[in-house]
Amino acid sequence: MVLSRRWSVFLVLVGVWSWVIWPRFLVAIWKDDRAWSGGQPTAFFWVHAVLIAVSLVIGTAVAGLGVNGWRKARRL
Repeated sequence: MVLSRRWSVFLVLVGVWSWVIWPRFLVAIWKDDRAWSGGQPTAFFWVHAVLIAVSLVIGTAVAGLGVNGWRKARRL
């Protein structure tokens, strides 16, 4: 399957969006009082850390698909 350039750009933008939003969310979680108890991370912190990590991996994969689609669309 070959993606159109528009879909490829959309996928790259979704990946970029993930890398703009999720690290900012991590900063907010880091500063949240519920994330720490006695200087140790709580379950609240770990659940959100896993959510952020998975979202960044998915965002990177989606952006990679977009870049691949863009390259293949140029060849046709």
